[in-house]
Amino acid sequence: MFGQSESVAVTDGIKLVLFDMDNVLCDYDRAKRVACLAELAGTSSAFIHEAIWDSGFESLGDSGALDAADYLRGFGERIGYPLSLDEWVEARRRSMQANAAMLEIVRRLRKTVDVAILTNNTTLVADHIDALLPDLRPLFGSRIYASARFNTAKPDPRCYRRCLSELNAMPQTVLFVDDLMANVAGAREAGLFAHRHTSMEAFRQALSEYGLLHG
Repeated sequence: MFGQSESVAVTDGIKLVLFDMDNVLCDYDRAKRVACLAELAGTSSAFIHEAIWDSGFESLGDSGALDAADYLRGFGERIGYPLSLDEWVEARRRSMQANAAMLEIVRRLRKTVDVAILTNNTTLVADHIDALLPDLRPLFGSRIYASARFNTAKPDPRCYRRCLSELNAMPQTVLFVDDLMANVAGAREAGLFAHRHTSMEAFRQALSEYGLLHG
């Protein structure tokens, strides 16, 4: 059955590799982001984390329940500081470091298949990706999607299906890569092939087994 195994050899089946962003294409250190926000707001990191992540507020942004303007306004209200868009972007930027080895693999894959990104995030991330992680645009072009665009989030199978509809791709021709097992499971439920990213060595091996990477 499509999408049920991480080690199924495919010859010409995969036409698109769909990547998660945080902790796949880049190393994401939420603690750095939280510390930056805490400094701006004059409060503790624990307070920021509780107000945004533990409360479920960030999930509202990821799923599109809040549009970008309401998300940013609510973010500031919750941390007790009138956070500007530039400050939000800068705090996010400081927490991200491109994974050079992974991006080199993307460059190689682009020679034979399409590539795209689906990340659980508010649309602000996709809209400001050139400031956040400028290495991505040359590789992915406009195919950088935040879950909020689809009014749902991974691992909901609808998130993957709506993204693939945008990409005009069939699930059985797509390999999805994410570091979280729940998101991998959701992709498989939606009919995609899926690989949980745990190491570069394992990822290269998986790509080789799918017939996507040689040498």
